[in-house]
Amino acid sequence: MRPLDGITVVSLEHAIAAPFCTRQLADLGARVIKIERPKVGDFARGYDERVDGMSSHFAWTNRSKESLALDLKHHEAPAILQKILEEADVLVQNLAPGAADRLGLSYEALSQRYPGIIVCDISGYGNDGPYRDKKAYDLLIQAESGFVSITGTPDGPSKAGCSIADIAAGMYAYTNILAALLQRGKTGKGSHIDVSMLESMAEWMGYPLYYAFDGATPPPRAGASHATIFPYGPFPAGDGNTVILGLQNEREWDAFCRVVLEQPELTKDERFISNSLRSKNRVELTQLIVESFAPLTVELVVERLERAQIANARLNEMRDVWDHPQLRARERWTSVNSPVGVIPALLPPGHSNAYNPRMDAIPALGEHSESILHKLGYVGQDIDRLRAEGAI
Repeated sequence: MRPLDGITVVSLEHAIAAPFCTRQLADLGARVIKIERPKVGDFARGYDERVDGMSSHFAWTNRSKESLALDLKHHEAPAILQKILEEADVLVQNLAPGAADRLGLSYEALSQRYPGIIVCDISGYGNDGPYRDKKAYDLLIQAESGFVSITGTPDGPSKAGCSIADIAAGMYAYTNILAALLQRGKTGKGSHIDVSMLESMAEWMGYPLYYAFDGATPPPRAGASHATIFPYGPFPAGDGNTVILGLQNEREWDAFCRVVLEQPELTKDERFISNSLRSKNRVELTQLIVESFAPLTVELVVERLERAQIANARLNEMRDVWDHPQLRARERWTSVNSPVGVIPALLPPGHSNAYNPRMDAIPALGEHSESILHKLGYVGQDIDRLRAEGAI
């Protein structure tokens, strides 16, 4: 038995934040009914064709769901939605601001009919405030939250390489829904959750915000290096590969000089006797490290770092992660079915000895429309009519 077996989630979702949230719920056993536009579907289906013709974003965020194609503007859509919601525990939506309210799907409206329902709204800026109606995409929230300003190099800012604002909002929606289900178990009452991408990212920006407290200078952009700790970041080995290493304290600095650089005299060098001085004099120290690593392969550098008990990692590319020995040893890869056939999939993080995560197929657009409508009492000619009218 999985933790969310018996829980039904209805999701009016697109892009990443809401689908990523509901996929986590599906992983734990929830039935997730994904409502999509007929013929078009979640627009993330069309982002690219990298997974044998299927979108990489869609493959990542939509396994184990049922797809119901439904035109929300069709005159019968409200009745269909209400029948679905009668059996639902959770409604998740990340429609345009105000759209759910216009459809009669606000918590205020739904809770009068279904007092136990949990409604989770995911948006760029939240359900009120001066930015409520402002369009919000991942890059824009990365910028608005200050993340882009501290990311990149001294020559220019950069965004993250993946959709971290969407991911942050999706994960906070997921954890808030879990908390709301626990709360309902105690009180019997549902609740309303308002998750903002901006607030999710602002929480993740806690360290740089406090670093720049009371008008202080913010952390400088330092590329893949740390803005305030040094040595901490990428360094080239002599074979053209890159190793990432990080020192946290003076004990590690001593071991780094003796074992890795084989220059114990550097521990007494006045330029490097504290982290703040090493950070201040990072140009000189970088040159010393690069010269020391120049005769070595990355394997030899890593061997010395391991011997010195210095934290390190290789700068892996995507192909290296696909074949990562640790993921393989822990059997983290499995497979799921999809509209384009069987594809590999990572098991969700957090291994439990109490249950196995749900790893069902990624749905085709409208794949479950008929079965869902049948369960709601619609017969064949009703379904044929709805299809002919473009409602499903």
